[in-house]
Amino acid sequence: MDVDTKCSNDTSLPTCYEESSGVLAVILIPSLLALSTVLVVALIFFSLHRNKLRGQTANSHHSVSQTAISLGTPKVQQVLCPWEITEECVLEGIEFWQTGRYGPICKGLLKKRDGATTAVVIKSLRDGPEHPEAKEFVEWLLFHATVCKHENVVRMLYCQTRRLPMYLVLHAYSPGNLLHFLWTLRNINSNTGNPLQNFSETSVFQVAKQVAAGLDYLMSEHRLVHGDVAARNILIGPGLSARVSGLGVAFRGRKPDSAFRQRAAEVPLKWQAPERIMMQLSIDRSDVWSFGILLYELVTLGSPPYPELEPLSVLPKVQASYRMKRPQNCGGSLYDLMKYCWMWSFKDRPAFSAVIKLLDSSLHLADTKPICVPEVMDIFEYNRMAGLVS
Repeated sequence: MDVDTKCSNDTSLPTCYEESSGVLAVILIPSLLALSTVLVVALIFFSLHRNKLRGQTANSHHSVSQTAISLGTPKVQQVLCPWEITEECVLEGIEFWQTGRYGPICKGLLKKRDGATTAVVIKSLRDGPEHPEAKEFVEWLLFHATVCKHENVVRMLYCQTRRLPMYLVLHAYSPGNLLHFLWTLRNINSNTGNPLQNFSETSVFQVAKQVAAGLDYLMSEHRLVHGDVAARNILIGPGLSARVSGLGVAFRGRKPDSAFRQRAAEVPLKWQAPERIMMQLSIDRSDVWSFGILLYELVTLGSPPYPELEPLSVLPKVQASYRMKRPQNCGGSLYDLMKYCWMWSFKDRPAFSAVIKLLDSSLHLADTKPICVPEVMDIFEYNRMAGLVS
């Protein structure tokens, strides 16, 4: 109390100020020191965080640079440069379709400056800072650029590798998927004047010959086994023109390794040759067996093979000499070719070059009446009977 009075009433202000300054010094100096310490630590953390971000950016650029380096090899430049999409091409109306092995698959239109427009499928590499699948995707592009040079094989139009995202542009045939097209033909039993709808046994021969030509090209020119021959992997276009598609199994099957079982598992059992199921042996004559199944799909307008059997029971039945019965709308010569393709020993099956000759020689025996299958296809039931994962 006395001290307070003294300080309040004493006119000696310097004395009171000195006492107050001492108290303030005791309080402020440690506070300032603590604050400065906090600021220094904050600056250190900020600097470390900024350096980390710079490092991540540098790593990202390094990853892209590494991709660019891999794309800069003479082989890649020589093969892919002619396929690089040009400035006169614009992709429009791009819509997501499905997710593929490497990233999104979209449909769209490729428009050129001269006004020409083409329906396309765009397979792109998924975005990411490190692009772990970039090397394999580039190999996938090289594969298409090397292989897709036949009129009966899916057509590559362009690719983009010089900047991200990388993508592959393929020609989208119309109507497109052969299996879906066959399903649309059901219940059509009148002459409409449309060759796509007047689908007869003669049409089966016509489509089958083109598919056999595409498969023969893959084997004779590139030593490639397709590995997944089926209507779902054939594209149908104007005038019943056909192209072999679905080359993923063939691409991954170029290098024999421990992943063969995984690749074989991608193909439903009802389409696989016996030696492929039992011995994991995939050769061109294995494709011939599957081609026989494709003939069945064509003449039945997309019915599942072995409709009376479960997938796991097919091999034991086939091993006991069971074969599918002759379908309706199927002539004797076409059914004989099916059975020829389904010979148990792959050595007894015809090569695709022989298949083409057999189709040519038997064409005059084929019926020209449109095939009629009255049942509408139930897709869920089809997937169950075919052993497909929906």
